[in-house]
Amino acid sequence: MADNYLEKKFEEYQKQKAGAHRPAKLTPSGARPGTVSVKFPPRRVFVTGGSNGIGKAIVAAFVNAGCKVAFCDIDERAGRATAETCGAQFHPVDVTDASALEACMDRIIKAWGDIDIIINNVGVFSYRPITEISLEEYDRVIATNLRPAFITSRRLARHRQSLPLPNPYGRIINICSSRWMQSEPGTEAYASSKGGILSLTHALALSLADFHITVNCISPGWIETGDYSALRPDDHLQHPSQRVGRPEDIARMCVVLCEEGNDFINGENITIDGGMTKKMIYIE
Repeated sequence: MADNYLEKKFEEYQKQKAGAHRPAKLTPSGARPGTVSVKFPPRRVFVTGGSNGIGKAIVAAFVNAGCKVAFCDIDERAGRATAETCGAQFHPVDVTDASALEACMDRIIKAWGDIDIIINNVGVFSYRPITEISLEEYDRVIATNLRPAFITSRRLARHRQSLPLPNPYGRIINICSSRWMQSEPGTEAYASSKGGILSLTHALALSLADFHITVNCISPGWIETGDYSALRPDDHLQHPSQRVGRPEDIARMCVVLCEEGNDFINGENITIDGGMTKKMIYIE
């Protein structure tokens, strides 16, 4: 009966949503729901881990906003496909290789003169019992999820320091996770990396203030990057927002944070999880 109830409630929600709710558009562009359609002065954007999922949505959102976008990823096949589909510039890079990541940024800076926006999105998930995880795997997660955000930020700061005239605009957005404050067994490496992203964000916000760069992070909850239609009704209904998140939910916030007038949002973490971290859950 519980499953049937959830199915009926989800059907009612879908009907109500289709009949009474019209998705808000950020601009009167006629874009279909789920897309990001904001236009602001063209910016030079660099995204790490932009081939798939959230990263791909971020790349597409900034291209659609009229920006010049470059992204890096270790997945060359998907990277080339995303570049062709979105109209962005792809750089095959393993971000655990600090020299390769800095060389990628050097090429972009040389071609563009500067980078206005960095989205540190790249990340891998690790689930292994603490009695079994090796130090090598733990280090790999840190080297993928946390260290690149420091490397890209430092490289941009050093470049800004060398400019004869200051660039009055800059944004860095680090993709964190709601797991920085919530965990389950076997996720020590991932939780460590995302907790580090949160702390790194507010430290960078202070260090980069003189370069006119704001630094914020976004903590996604459940963002489905696979087959959204395969989700169950109770997957959606457990969320106070009554649906599982989509990559575009994160991309929209990235675009909002990069609007010129939003420079007073600085050093913050913004959780986008459909309200899940606000629920008090006990097993009866």
